[in-house]
Amino acid sequence: MLKPVHKIAGGVAIAANAVGTFVVIALIAVVNYDIVARSVFNKPFLGAVEVVQFSMVLIVFLQLPDVVRVGRLTRSDGFLGLMTRRRPPVGRALSRAIDALSCVFMVIVAIAIWPEFVEMWESRDFFGVPGVFTAPWWPVKLVIFLSACLCAIHFALHVITGPRVTAPDEQDTLA
Repeated sequence: MLKPVHKIAGGVAIAANAVGTFVVIALIAVVNYDIVARSVFNKPFLGAVEVVQFSMVLIVFLQLPDVVRVGRLTRSDGFLGLMTRRRPPVGRALSRAIDALSCVFMVIVAIAIWPEFVEMWESRDFFGVPGVFTAPWWPVKLVIFLSACLCAIHFALHVITGPRVTAPDEQDTLA
């Protein structure tokens, strides 16, 4: 019953991660262009700082759901590992409790960011310097909202089905 949800949520997370990777490549291109334009032509890319700020948030939130999906979210799990080895049922219960708390946290993030997205969408608020470089805020807020929702889904799936335990070469596939 949950296999289609796993497959769809996993596919979306992988796609978002790929988009995040393309944002990294675009960011590298922008920074290199700025360096060359500044050094050789004395004409820096106006808005490079804003693009970097915008991109960093996008990269983190585009790649976060896939990190959650494969269970690679950074955390201090020494105690959890100890409990899982010594008392497996307690360790599994603790792992599910952590995932449940993480799910709740992501839902709170999604609920908190939604009004900001709506406000930015309606007001057409932007960042940057008018006349130099401006970009709308709403895409960032939308990515944060969607990422938090997708992370919440993955954490909920971990709570229901237990954390995924796969071989390292399996972790990047949906099979």
